[in-house]
Amino acid sequence: MPDAMELSEARPAPQLAGCEVRGLTRVWFRRGGPQPAGMPLVARVLAARGLADAATARAFLEPSLSQLHDPSLIPDLDKAADRLLAAARGGEAIVIYGDYDVDGISATAILFHTLRAVAPAAAVTTYVPHRLEEGYGLNSEAVRELARLGAKVIVSVDCGITAVAPALVSREVGVDLIITDHHNPPETMAALPAAYAVVHPRRPDSAYPFGDLCGAGVAFKLAWRLCTRACASARVTEELRTLLLELLALTSLGVIADVVPLVGENRVIAAKGLARIKHSAIPGLRALVEASGLGTDKVEAEDVGFRLAPRLNACGRMGHAREAVELLTAADGPRATAIAEDLTRLNDERRVTERAIFEQALGMAQAAGMTRPDRRAIVLSHPDWHAGVVGIVCSRLVERFHRPAILLARHDGVCHGSGRSIDRFNLHAGLQRCAAHLTTFGGHDMAAGLKLPASGLDAFADAFIAVANEAIPPEALIGTCGHDGPVSVGELGIDAVTQLRRLGPFGRANPDVRLVLEGVRVAQRPETFGNGNKHLCVRVSDARAGLGGAVLRLTGWNWAERISSVPPGATIDALIAPKINRWNGRVTVEADLIDLRPLG
Repeated sequence: MPDAMELSEARPAPQLAGCEVRGLTRVWFRRGGPQPAGMPLVARVLAARGLADAATARAFLEPSLSQLHDPSLIPDLDKAADRLLAAARGGEAIVIYGDYDVDGISATAILFHTLRAVAPAAAVTTYVPHRLEEGYGLNSEAVRELARLGAKVIVSVDCGITAVAPALVSREVGVDLIITDHHNPPETMAALPAAYAVVHPRRPDSAYPFGDLCGAGVAFKLAWRLCTRACASARVTEELRTLLLELLALTSLGVIADVVPLVGENRVIAAKGLARIKHSAIPGLRALVEASGLGTDKVEAEDVGFRLAPRLNACGRMGHAREAVELLTAADGPRATAIAEDLTRLNDERRVTERAIFEQALGMAQAAGMTRPDRRAIVLSHPDWHAGVVGIVCSRLVERFHRPAILLARHDGVCHGSGRSIDRFNLHAGLQRCAAHLTTFGGHDMAAGLKLPASGLDAFADAFIAVANEAIPPEALIGTCGHDGPVSVGELGIDAVTQLRRLGPFGRANPDVRLVLEGVRVAQRPETFGNGNKHLCVRVSDARAGLGGAVLRLTGWNWAERISSVPPGATIDALIAPKINRWNGRVTVEADLIDLRPLG
């Protein structure tokens, strides 16, 4: 059982370079060490991220499929591929058992398309449990029912690594269970489920070079090996090569939506997959892009995170994920369009529900004292909450209060819900410390699902908050934001910012480029804009450049209430994320305003 030190150091705390600077909303710290004067902007940012060596920087800026590792290095993957290929060619009934989130849905579609490609007559079906009625992961009742209906092989994707009981049931009913997963595995081989094959890059016996694949990433590796096994060669047919390239689009959805580190193999998959989403050969994915309002745009990581993924997730959160699976597997033409439009409607419903739960949870957390420094976690439950939506609300609470949050729906004497965490606290390990209070739980360092008797809620909350208090230092409750060093307004030309965008796709472990404008002057009176005038536009110039210097437009999203902090003529430090804005044929440099510090 991990101790408090393991919990607090599960993910390394940011390494601060130089003095911390406190802005209006958070503490700023600089990534990396001092940078030599005179370096071009992009070189300074690369150096700040530990990419000062030319060869390393080139490999990062030019991700290549040659950087992907051999799938056979993952334990049991070859065994799984051989069994699936034999079943597909032999007409045995195969069931792909997926999770109901974007990662699981994408992984399900990856294996579905691959099995149909290597054996067109394969008897392949899909199964996704109902989030509210069955809960997360493999369950014994479903395994029995699938066996009764004729399944001979069940392959899980994005779940199953702790499914000890379902694995025993699969043996009892004569089904070969293949588990593919990426969630935190048991610490010993003896604790693994007794399945036909357990495919996981971080199994206790694994020497796989990259352990941070998502569920779709593991499924893609298995798909790759299925293709080479089908061809009995490391070189596959042109048809299968085209398929694997298409599957990168689905894999990139899982990589980004599951918030795995966007480095190593994940960076390659995301970069190559995002480029293929808009023109995918999968009709349902194209329909989803159109329904998300991305038909005329290049699809980037933030488009997946804020448009595509929420629609796919809405199906599983508000109802059943089977339609999302159908969209990415068999749907075509009008059916694909109808599903994509239905997902958009469900996503709108989800947003309304989420907003209501957030406002209620916010009041409850403050009333219970869970936002104070002496209670460093939030644990709440309510009978009216939707269990499919509470995980998103947890993320909003974590962002607001910088502490782990667990929200639970309560029905029929059972609490069922989700948790999200901060970088300084391993949520899965924290739940392990409280396992005596829980019926089931699973997940990873940053997110988890759990279930417990309602009668034990108070005891669990006290135990979990005690674990968090022990592991999280008070300073971790203050928001922090890393940046890549100082910049002047004059340096932020179109060419320079275009080069900076090459560091994407951005996400966890490869955050968006953030720079500090030091001592800039507010050049004009700030203005509010947008629906309800919630947002703020601030124009700044280098103080030393005088009135004729370049002016940069900063956009402070939801910053309207802070307009008094930036009066005309004021001097500020501004923490920004520079962007290229294309509108009506014009290309300009703008920046998101992350934080600011008034200087007088």
